[in-house]
Amino acid sequence: GGKATMVTKGIAFDTHPRWSPDGKKILFTSDRSGSENLWYIDTDKKDTVQLTKDRDQNYTSAAWAPDGKRILFTSDRSGSENLWYIDSDKKDTVQLTKDRDQNYTSAAWTPDGKYIVASRGRLDMKLWMMHVDAGSGTQLVEGGFKTIDPAVSHDGRYVYFSARGGSWSYNGPMPQYQIVMYDRDNAKYTTVTTRYGSAFTPVLSKDGKWMVYGSRYEDKTGLVLRNLSNGDEKWLAYPVQRDDQESIATMGVLPGMSFTPDSKSLIASFGGKIYRIPIDGGKPAEIPFTAD
Repeated sequence: GGKATMVTKGIAFDTHPRWSPDGKKILFTSDRSGSENLWYIDTDKKDTVQLTKDRDQNYTSAAWAPDGKRILFTSDRSGSENLWYIDSDKKDTVQLTKDRDQNYTSAAWTPDGKYIVASRGRLDMKLWMMHVDAGSGTQLVEGGFKTIDPAVSHDGRYVYFSARGGSWSYNGPMPQYQIVMYDRDNAKYTTVTTRYGSAFTPVLSKDGKWMVYGSRYEDKTGLVLRNLSNGDEKWLAYPVQRDDQESIATMGVLPGMSFTPDSKSLIASFGGKIYRIPIDGGKPAEIPFTAD
């Protein structure tokens, strides 16, 4: 058919938006074709391109490699959830992990592009680090708590993530999650938030100055901006999409977000649309695009 602006039709084009390193594309997942698939927005043309065309498969999180040549994603196309990546140079799709009975909620690249930090397990998810080309990986964090939504700092030293005691609790009191920081140099971890409304799904700026994460205030979810040098915080956007604290959060507590390459804005999805949110306090701006 003809072109239509998807954001006005209520079709889900708004999951896990990730800005490419060159600042020209926004990667996201969509179930418009009947199954979850990978798409990207060409910001110059304001048009969309469908990267995968699978049926009866699920794609949860996706992320660009630091050099923009590989796209990491989770999929159950092998019959069980695993990590895969699309290699734009070789024009092929590679299966990174080959588990038969594990779940992968989310994954992130290290800045050198050599390793991937992923949340792996059944219900009680744990963080694992694995080489992008080979190896079964190493578990990073021990202990009786759930660790999901990893984000790696700009220098590769720290891994921030959402953590909670146990996989899920019925009618559990607040807080459910806090953000924890793992130090790769000494294998120690530190809780960095103490919010009553929980803290989850951290995303880090490329310049190393900022972190944005989700939290709940009263009955709604918002995004908090944190200055990593002095710990100052303020609300960046409120309200946004409802979080998944009460459930098992099989795809993360919030959909993935990303900073623009210049570290001046955040790209996030809520209300069926994709927004660019300036960190200087400017009003969120909808990113326009069309799709056939």
